[in-house]
Amino acid sequence: IHQLFEEIVEQTPDAIALVCENQQLTYCELNRQANQLAHHLRSLGVTADTLVGLCLERSLEIVVAILGILKAGGAYVPIDPDYPTERLSFIVEDAQLSVILTQQKLLESLPQHQACVVCLDSDGETITQNSQSNPQNTATANNLAYIIYTSGSTGQPKGVLVNHSNVVRLFTATESWYNFNSEDVWTLFHSIAFDFSVWEMWGALLYGGKLVVVPYLVTRSPESFYQLLCQEKVTVLNQTPSAFRQLIQLEEGIGNREQGIANDLKLRLVIFGGEALEINSLQPWFERHGDQQPQLVNMYGITETTVHVTYRPLSLADLDSAASVIGRPIPDLQMYVLDEYLQPVPIGVPGEMYVGGAGVTRGYLNRDELTTQRFISSPFNNLKLYKTGDLARYLPNGELEYLGRIDNQVKIRGFRIELGEIEALLTQHPDIWETVVLVREDEPGDKRLVAYIVPQSNSSLTSVQLRQYLKAKLPEYMVPNAFVILESLPLTDNGKINRRALPAPDLHRELTETYVAPRTPVEEILVQIWGQILNVEQVGINDDFFELGGHSLLATQLVSRIRNSFQVELPLRELFKAATVAQLADCIEQLKQQSPELTVPKIVPRRKKRSNTS
Repeated sequence: IHQLFEEIVEQTPDAIALVCENQQLTYCELNRQANQLAHHLRSLGVTADTLVGLCLERSLEIVVAILGILKAGGAYVPIDPDYPTERLSFIVEDAQLSVILTQQKLLESLPQHQACVVCLDSDGETITQNSQSNPQNTATANNLAYIIYTSGSTGQPKGVLVNHSNVVRLFTATESWYNFNSEDVWTLFHSIAFDFSVWEMWGALLYGGKLVVVPYLVTRSPESFYQLLCQEKVTVLNQTPSAFRQLIQLEEGIGNREQGIANDLKLRLVIFGGEALEINSLQPWFERHGDQQPQLVNMYGITETTVHVTYRPLSLADLDSAASVIGRPIPDLQMYVLDEYLQPVPIGVPGEMYVGGAGVTRGYLNRDELTTQRFISSPFNNLKLYKTGDLARYLPNGELEYLGRIDNQVKIRGFRIELGEIEALLTQHPDIWETVVLVREDEPGDKRLVAYIVPQSNSSLTSVQLRQYLKAKLPEYMVPNAFVILESLPLTDNGKINRRALPAPDLHRELTETYVAPRTPVEEILVQIWGQILNVEQVGINDDFFELGGHSLLATQLVSRIRNSFQVELPLRELFKAATVAQLADCIEQLKQQSPELTVPKIVPRRKKRSNTS
């Protein structure tokens, strides 16, 4: 990977490689800084297949660090500082990290470990004393590039071992489809602990393009992110379908207020991955933009098979179908749909997907038994197949239709239920924007089907209407016991639906404090806004926003409503500090006093970051 990057540096040393807020680095500057770090890591014993932990906030340095590790010959292991301590401890212990790259302020978030720690900020002077020249390469294509930990069914995460060759061939195999080039502008939207980031980073940096590192708070605010897309003239956008639906909703709102703003987007490609796509949710986008520019593409993929597996361009014609069509495999991969005896199933018959070819990774770190179970010998040739756990069927035209997880089949009161079937019917309802159905067991032994619904704007759906709609189409045992109407579905940092953050139905909340009615006009307005956003009938001034089911995406909506109602700009982080109505009202009063005409901050002109010279 890093040798391909070095070739680009030779070709376009002065082109802008990286941007983050008001800082930027050229290809030459990025290469020099990564080289200095690589030489420093070499002095600490980092060589081929050495595992180096990476615990950094989103910044230019995160890309410098990844390049530095690869150039030293090592493999990076992302450690997200926001992970729970228990998960961090497991990763650090499981990977037996020899070195951890971090920042001074994140040291206390690291669990106990035996690794050598390098702080890119406080150790910066030592690092910059090293040579700026490319270190002699010690890694081969078959050495590790990274280990990304994914959730495991046992509750313990599992580290996926990915080689340089797995990544390099991903771009070689898809070049003819996408024609990535030096004019492209990409966003690094996703956490480096999510392998979509691998595609984002190298899609830009192996072709001479520009990579915009998106600050964390901007990724949680559709308004701020949309503004960034326009400001930076982003051409290639990678999103989970859930995150993209937030942008569609936002754009619809902007379009209703201010016609023509959509022309500020310069996108030529929008690539979906990470979760199943509900094709009908794209209708408002196609109506506004058409289906040619940008081209929307659905890509099914798995960490164990290196980011992406299939490719399917999307068009207006696809809106006629409720199917989640994931298309055909990338040219250097093979996709098999097999039965329980590893025999191919006929066209149209559901089976489990198995992936073979150059994207299939080594397996799991320290999990030989699980690796043997999931990475099996192919019955068709001498290669490995990865057992995905996903259901699909081949369509007559040779494309694949994704049918959901095998483990998304649940059993309630003796009935076997496919949750995806209920979700598919709900998304066909004209007033439903998006939905997720799951089984909850809030009371031990009381399993209940719950449907979470985000209605279309200007829709006033009720549980009674939804229940009647499904009763006409499904047997009684498949009709959800409860329907929860939400303004948006909560997302994880990776942009996937966060099922754990979905609130319990029929919010029979037991307040920790006695209900206290609003006392001031500001509190009165806040109570009304909270009730609407959280779908709660009675809100007291001592109630906590997050305890009532609020989350980061709803928080951005609340900030927006506060801006419109009070003409003040409340920083998102303030909401996390002042989470009750009373505290928030005080905060708003203070802001109003500080600046009666406070407006949204202007975009600060970018300041060029100086390069280090020896």
